[in-house]
Amino acid sequence: MIKSLFSAFLMYSRIPMPKVEWREENRRYSLGLFPIIGAVIGGLIFGWGALCRMLGFNSPVFAAVAVLIPIAVTGGIHLDGFCDFTDARCSFADKQKRLEIMSDPHIGSFAAIYACLYLMIQGALWTQVDDIRLMGTAALCFVMSRALSGISAVTFRAAKSEGTLQSFVKPSHKGVNIGLGIFFFAAAAAGGAVLSPLSGAAAAVTALIVFAYYRHAAYSTLGGTTGDLCGWFLQLCEIWTLAAAVSAERVSVMIR
Repeated sequence: MIKSLFSAFLMYSRIPMPKVEWREENRRYSLGLFPIIGAVIGGLIFGWGALCRMLGFNSPVFAAVAVLIPIAVTGGIHLDGFCDFTDARCSFADKQKRLEIMSDPHIGSFAAIYACLYLMIQGALWTQVDDIRLMGTAALCFVMSRALSGISAVTFRAAKSEGTLQSFVKPSHKGVNIGLGIFFFAAAAAGGAVLSPLSGAAAAVTALIVFAYYRHAAYSTLGGTTGDLCGWFLQLCEIWTLAAAVSAERVSVMIR
């Protein structure tokens, strides 16, 4: 378990970890423990928000760093997947050509446009997070997105037999990883509901809706999922759950 956790952090984050040998048994539970990276990201954003409140920094300063933190922690690996799949999907080519586009290290115009729009909207949404309870709920969305991403990796059909994702999927203990994913998702959803009932429920339901859409997009576009598609879903899930939490908070304020 510990080696699987280290393997997950070494692959999906830039946080220094003890080196572990690249062996299948050391990656058996990595996908199930993947949400812990989300907990670290959420914790850093929450801590930054608390510091901003203490020092009196305004919301744009908080939002700018809140957008930066996930990219700094992950090295942008998931945003890269978002860009790759965006380019492939917008090409309207056949499956094989789309897979080739996703393997191309160069960024296309569609990816650049969508990435800029994504970061701009995400930053705008973070400026609306001005309540400490809502901030906690939003931070937990990073756990939910990774829990569902890990579940999809071991349950969805693969679009190709090789790749970085398959190096984690093939040796994985499917039952344990699914169980861990469900546990982390349920714990994050429950935590969000305790902090802010309406916002927490809205974020959890939205995450499941985006998850269903992700499966549809994966199967209809590529016939299955890939590592890039998992990254695309993770980014999509995070911005939509943040939007849902913020919107629900505004509705709850109106009701009061």
